[in-house]
Amino acid sequence: MISVMRLDGKEYWVNPHMIESMESTPDLTLTMLSGRKIIVKNSPEDIIEKIIAYRRNIGVERQEVL
Repeated sequence: MISVMRLDGKEYWVNPHMIESMESTPDLTLTMLSGRKIIVKNSPEDIIEKIIAYRRNIGVERQEVL
């Protein structure tokens, strides 16, 4: 799970494997595979960094084939 900051300032945790897309409008909207949309204060770059760190932490990059 990665932490994101909701617009009301509360920390929220999401499964990064369930994020389908991100869109800045100007707030960042995460669209989940379920179709649910979550609007967060984080920047797209911050979310990407968190996803990469999460995947490294669980060892996913060692399982991927280039």
